[in-house]
Amino acid sequence: MDWRILYNIYDDLASHDSAENPAYEGVFCALEPLSTTLDPVELAAVLLASLSPLLTISALWQIKEWRADRMLDHLRSEGMLRQTLGVIRIPVLLPWYLVAALSMASVEIVSQGAVLSMLGIGMLQWILHRQPRPVWTQKAMMIVGLSLLLTAMLGVTLRGNPLLLPLLTVLQPVVCAISWILLLPLDWFLKRRILRSAAALRQAHPTLTVIGITGSVGKTTTKELIACALQEQAAATPAYVNSEIGVARWLSAQLSRPGSRPSILIVEMGAYRSGEIRTLCEIARPSFGVVTYVGTQHIALFGSQERLIAAKGELLEALPEQGRAFVNADSSFALGMRSRARCPVTLVSTGGSSDLEGFDIEETPRGLSMRIGTTKFSVPLHGTQNATNVLLAVAVAEALGVQRNVVANRLARFRPLSGTFSVEERRGVTILNDTHNCSPESASAAIRWAEHQPAAQKVLLTPGIIEQGRETLRVHRDLGVQSSTVFGRVLFTNKKFAQIFSQGYGKNVDVLSKNSAPVEPGALLVCLGRVSPSIIDRLLPAP
Repeated sequence: MDWRILYNIYDDLASHDSAENPAYEGVFCALEPLSTTLDPVELAAVLLASLSPLLTISALWQIKEWRADRMLDHLRSEGMLRQTLGVIRIPVLLPWYLVAALSMASVEIVSQGAVLSMLGIGMLQWILHRQPRPVWTQKAMMIVGLSLLLTAMLGVTLRGNPLLLPLLTVLQPVVCAISWILLLPLDWFLKRRILRSAAALRQAHPTLTVIGITGSVGKTTTKELIACALQEQAAATPAYVNSEIGVARWLSAQLSRPGSRPSILIVEMGAYRSGEIRTLCEIARPSFGVVTYVGTQHIALFGSQERLIAAKGELLEALPEQGRAFVNADSSFALGMRSRARCPVTLVSTGGSSDLEGFDIEETPRGLSMRIGTTKFSVPLHGTQNATNVLLAVAVAEALGVQRNVVANRLARFRPLSGTFSVEERRGVTILNDTHNCSPESASAAIRWAEHQPAAQKVLLTPGIIEQGRETLRVHRDLGVQSSTVFGRVLFTNKKFAQIFSQGYGKNVDVLSKNSAPVEPGALLVCLGRVSPSIIDRLLPAP
């Protein structure tokens, strides 16, 4: 039924004097609530105008893994009001409210005009292909769907106050947060069920060897190196899968598939707070544990360096006595964790006392060259900081019975994942792509690497380093100092971090905009942190 027809009937009835027409009185009272019902067309417009900001905040929150702690840290870093109240859209609304304040138009016209303006902004983002949107997982669909339902309910509720309707479009971050809270009980229940199912499947395969890998830097690269060294014997978690739910689902898929299964599973284990690696270990039950470089990544979420180290150490504590731990002794924090293991510990290093040491380490145009004992290794992987990751892979493979010369032959064909300190050349520009993740330690390593490259022009592109808490100022100033003699041009995608970085850099740095000039052919472009491929493409010379 068309609600507008009923509303017109209501207006017609209301125009009669009910005292003179008592027969109308009952119908009039029954239809009275429709006077505050939102027109379906108007409701559709509000929902469509709300869709763009809702998808934007949902995509961002999904990147933060739907975690309140990571999202709050982002809001503190980027500005609470700008992120939650849609400051970009508010200036568009203000003229409409000024018109209403001056009584230059009816409130209905003002409301409709403001909503259509918001709708126009959203449509423009779609047309320009700049509309962020989440990956449509089950959780993302539930949160976005519930948010739209709540928006519709609020729209109906606010029908008597039409000037409040346009505000729904800029309050989508708040609506999204309410949806997230309402879905928490269901999310908790489903998560517990997934984790229990994965743990039961793992328990049903007691002969399976599981290798757990943790650390602040180098987890993904080490995981891929170990998988390359073991080849068909092993399967490794996919890129970006290192959380409780991600690992549990992957583990269940591996153990549930028909036919032959790998005898070894390699599990990358990430964490943002204490207890998360312990949970991963309860599910996967690793017998081998690998600790890469431990630094300060996500220290704001842990609260202190001590808590961060304790959280990473949960992997070593979970290893059985008959298991084995492999630790990067070049990292003082990682080295200090070895006492947490009940099992034997193998130390690797590029200098100093260790069980496995790399010698004659150098970087060639093709990648790393090094010697382990009498065996020469040539690995197509850049950055001498990755030498310890190669050593960890060699140590694990040897412990599982793979001969060193076989490991050397296999690693000679290694291919790093894109975004993990990978080097490529496009349109005459050498690109260091380290956009998978970024920490103070990995950024420093990239700066040192760039310093020794022969390019005439060296350009740094980065959003900065997130989740550093009270260390944010120091970290970015230090990186600015390190970069001052290396990069002739620096581009930031985050204005706040750019200002801090410039204090150490000694001069102003550019904030990326649509007018930013591309880099020159023959240049070196170092990309650190979450930088999208489209931004990198935009900075390359024209084809």
